[in-house]
Amino acid sequence: MIRLLGSGLISPPAVRLDGPKCYIRPPLPRDWREWADLRAESRDFLTPWEPTWPTDALTRAAFGRRLRRQAQEWRDDQGYSFLVYDRQTDALVGGLGLTNVRRGVAQMATLGYWVGLPYARNGYISGATRLVLDFAFGQLGLHRVEAACLPTNAASRGLLEKVGFTHEGYARGYLRIDGAWRDHVLYAILREEWRG
Repeated sequence: MIRLLGSGLISPPAVRLDGPKCYIRPPLPRDWREWADLRAESRDFLTPWEPTWPTDALTRAAFGRRLRRQAQEWRDDQGYSFLVYDRQTDALVGGLGLTNVRRGVAQMATLGYWVGLPYARNGYISGATRLVLDFAFGQLGLHRVEAACLPTNAASRGLLEKVGFTHEGYARGYLRIDGAWRDHVLYAILREEWRG
């Protein structure tokens, strides 16, 4: 259930999905400082793979705008954003989400994710991806989840293949990443292929 927080933000429902190493839940206003600190610490690690950060990317105001947009996406069944936490320490390690949800004859969404530099290559995002795929194919009833990454991003390609995505193609000038239109490799997984 969507609810109104004291700050005037409409929030996503109180969802927490637990896995062996991590858990995921929608972001809340109280997450801003930890989120901003991890993103700042990981900036050089993340920016080659992401859209150009606006000058106010890590401010409380920008985080508030992000939360309002994400809450609206939950409400409209257009997107589902989560933060990823270590189950033992409750430390924020990254984020992921399903965006561009398409219903009707498509029943699909696009997966995106990021991990903070101190937590990279430790299985957090593959674990979180498994949780969000269970959510996508179970609770949301989707048929297909797509993902794309830069051809040079070996870690991202390895993650997608590890959790069961199939490489489907190559898209020229697919997304504007770090200030330039960049080619991407395309992956997808179907509900009947998911072995959650």
